Amino acid sequence: MSIPTRVKLVDVGPRDGLQNEKQPVPAAVKIELVHRLQDAGLTEIEVTSFVSPKWVPQMADNTEVMAGIQRQAGVRYSVLTPNLQGFEAALKSKPDEIVVFGAASEAFSQKNINCSIAESIERFAPVVQAARAAGIYVRGAMSCTVGCPYEGEIAPARVSYLAGLMKGIGVQHVGVADTIGVGTPLKVQRAMEATLKHYDINDVSGHFHDTYGQALANTLISLQMGVWQFDASVAGLGGCPYAKGATGNVATEDVVYLLHGMGIETGIDLDKLIDAGKFISDFLQRKSGSRAATALLNKRSN
Repeated sequence: MSIPTRVKLVDVGPRDGLQNEKQPVPAAVKIELVHRLQDAGLTEIEVTSFVSPKWVPQMADNTEVMAGIQRQAGVRYSVLTPNLQGFEAALKSKPDEIVVFGAASEAFSQKNINCSIAESIERFAPVVQAARAAGIYVRGAMSCTVGCPYEGEIAPARVSYLAGLMKGIGVQHVGVADTIGVGTPLKVQRAMEATLKHYDINDVSGHFHDTYGQALANTLISLQMGVWQFDASVAGLGGCPYAKGATGNVATEDVVYLLHGMGIETGIDLDKLIDAGKFISDFLQRKSGSRAATALLNKRSN
């Protein structure tokens, strides 16, 4: 399949990126980050999650953040909803899309949400049904599709099984996630192929963590398969609390640099994106996790 001429990026920084930060990030900072991302040209932003603040205290301000955003036409704002209670709370804030999640690893599913893969999907079925009845788009995140911190390598058959379950409950789009960043291109290709048995190429995206420095290589092989949608996180924010040593998502700036260098359109202004990453990195008092942003910021200051 030929490489796409245009790619859509979902910035998951405000939600997936910030959720595990130890220091509280005020709602005003999260809102400003969303504004900066949409100003840089991002049309898909994962804003927050409606989970119990007992489990994820960083997202306790979800309603305030959603209410504070100045929405732009043509931008989709998504939220993570782990159960019906979360969905009902989210509904009041009018998200354009909700995200449900499942793991391709039984051990990860048990450790992460205390139930089997099949049980997790059963829990999400009424959420998906309610969202679609309300006219809200449903995206599914499939975690640990190539490797798991507890089980090790994950067989493509497990990915196919999960994708089939997601399709069965009405999930419209799925992201193939290398949650702990252990994937290499051929493993990612096999996970994608397993997913494409159930979903059209237009309904699949890649979500790669950069723990072993493989995220851009995994993005490239996905592009070569015709995948044109990817998740990324500004300044490389994020990690996985259940995976020891797992670094953040691939930095949005690095993916944009790669795509623009290949002549692929994104609609994103890289300079403004770098400013957004610098804004949140300065607030967190640490360097950006983006190699491209670091290089270009150094160039600016010379």
